[in-house]
Amino acid sequence: MKPHVCPWWLGPLLAIPMRRWVQDPARILAPYVQEGMTVLEPGPGMGFFTLDLARLVGDGKVIAVDLQPRMLTGLMKRAAKAGLEKRIETRVAEPSRMGIEDLRGSIDFALAFAMVHELPSPKDFFAELAPCLKPDGCVLMVEPAGHVPDEVFAEQVKAGEAAGLTMTERPKIWRSLTALLRRVG
Repeated sequence: MKPHVCPWWLGPLLAIPMRRWVQDPARILAPYVQEGMTVLEPGPGMGFFTLDLARLVGDGKVIAVDLQPRMLTGLMKRAAKAGLEKRIETRVAEPSRMGIEDLRGSIDFALAFAMVHELPSPKDFFAELAPCLKPDGCVLMVEPAGHVPDEVFAEQVKAGEAAGLTMTERPKIWRSLTALLRRVG
């Protein structure tokens, strides 16, 4: 599957409130995110999940990393309107890396929602992400079923495992392929 990045102008469509009817961020994230955590969200778009992450972490922090500055600008406008901007840090990624070396061993939870298939190399993505997780930290990887073939998703999971992560569960999320990958030890 050839990588293709969702254009910034689709960002507002992906953040529409009606989407909550089928993918409620609070319900999806609550089992994994707690007060005080540091959360990484690569590819947040305009923040459909980011605002709920910020609510859940309370005095913790959400680090949103996106390739497109316009997505991050839209995200921070929404965060300011919700009074959550102080809980969110944004970073512009490079085309082939997130630039998160300074986060080594500090991330409790990462959310990779419908974005790994857009990357040039899932192997490189997980190799950069895994060292940033705390021991027992985890990544919830979710890809759209039907858009991402099962065999491509299986290769993405293998890339996470090659980086030292262990798949511990397959959460149920509407029309999605899912894997919870954990850094053990």
